Amino acid sequence: MTRSDQPGQGRSPCIVRHHIAGGCEHGGGIGRLAGYVIQADPAPYRHRVQDTRGMRFRPLRSGVMLAGAILAMIGDRIAGRDRLQHLHVAGRGSTARKLILSQVARLLGQGHVLHLHDFDYAADLARRPQWQQAAIRRMFRRAQRVIVLGGRDQATVRDLLGVAPDRITVLRNCVPDPHPQASAPSGGPCRIVFLGQLGARKGVPELLSALAQLRDLPWVATLAGDGPLDDIRAQVADLGLAGRVQIPGWIDQARARALCDEGDILVLPSHAEGMAMAVIEGLAHRMAVVTTRVGAHDEVLTHDRTCLFVPVGDADALADTLARLIADPALRQRLADAGRALFLSRMEIGGYVARLSDLHGDLAARPLPKRELA
Repeated sequence: MTRSDQPGQGRSPCIVRHHIAGGCEHGGGIGRLAGYVIQADPAPYRHRVQDTRGMRFRPLRSGVMLAGAILAMIGDRIAGRDRLQHLHVAGRGSTARKLILSQVARLLGQGHVLHLHDFDYAADLARRPQWQQAAIRRMFRRAQRVIVLGGRDQATVRDLLGVAPDRITVLRNCVPDPHPQASAPSGGPCRIVFLGQLGARKGVPELLSALAQLRDLPWVATLAGDGPLDDIRAQVADLGLAGRVQIPGWIDQARARALCDEGDILVLPSHAEGMAMAVIEGLAHRMAVVTTRVGAHDEVLTHDRTCLFVPVGDADALADTLARLIADPALRQRLADAGRALFLSRMEIGGYVARLSDLHGDLAARPLPKRELA
């Protein structure tokens, strides 16, 4: 392969501006993914992250942040046409902001990509009034490219939003390789890790109920993420688990990596997902993964080979599955090794960045059709 044939080589530099609520630091899984891309992507592709909302929605501050994103787009237009706006979109307020930003990009004659991350965008669309649905369909149809996480979202974008199939790209989430070393069971208590928002959608009530059924087994757990921390800690205390379940709150990337390095089981009993970053982190860190058949999970994972699936909302089944893993280190190791192999073959960030860079480069090099500028 020559230099000019390599992904991202042989093209003029392209500035890609990622628009993310909360930015890299407080943008949840979307922000973490963007941070990984920035770390992994070589020159000439240069990424900039634009916070469109702030840490959380506050009308005045969030309005100022959105105005800042618009000014950044104007600055990109003044600086040159080798600029691409990458709009990361989910439901609720995220869609409202991206409706504004996509229209600004069109008015400025700037290429833009929509990257859909929502856990159930079809349901979010159905709850909106007809005029909003029409505006959202126009936004998606006018994007140069729409990136989705899996087959369910691909069908939503194609069938409900009317995007032409040749404008849809399936690009599953990925993470960097943390280079975990294979290790023998420590002999201590099994270490259970949860990463995500501490709320009902992520299955935290069922997880706490399941852990309460496992008092006689050797385990400790860390549930890391934002949410109603005082309420969760109170529930942990009421269940008699205060000495075994840690609730550190939101943790940064370095602390999350250290936590995963020490973990044996990654559990995420979500009710809805796109493609959970936490699950991919579990595979990468050679943990046995326990999760649910939501989003694109069962497009990638195989029950009893690379993970153990549990039914959504079933605390008893979750308890039984965790008990099985806690009592069987050999099963944990088998699942962890197979999950690690899956990660290396399909979910490591290098291949993701190569595909994303090619997509950005192709779009930046391609003049916008007149109908896109109209």
